[in-house]
Amino acid sequence: MKRNTRINALLLVLVAALAVLPLALGLGDDKEEPFTGSDAQAETAITELEPDYEPWFSPLYEPPSGEIESALFALQAALGAGVLAYYFGLRRGRRQGEQRAARARPAGERTDSGADESAIGRV
Repeated sequence: MKRNTRINALLLVLVAALAVLPLALGLGDDKEEPFTGSDAQAETAITELEPDYEPWFSPLYEPPSGEIESALFALQAALGAGVLAYYFGLRRGRRQGEQRAARARPAGERTDSGADESAIGRV
């Protein structure tokens, strides 16, 4: 097995463990909503410590339900992942195209710098 294959397999096992271990170990069972977001947990903590606290800002858009809020968050994450995947794919494609062009270029052809490769080192 190649080294990169072993590293990728190990990373996949670690990601799976991070996803499954909290559920298997029962972390958060003592809470009413064990896997709420940090925003909700912070809001709960603030209202317990300071019941008269009023936020400085209010949201521009308040979704009508938690399901819609989760869907919008998932859409945002998917769009971000798509933009990153496009960027990295574009970079890889350009690099591969440059490598193919360099292999296909005859020895005496000009390079990007405008100098003839065969003339390099001559005076």
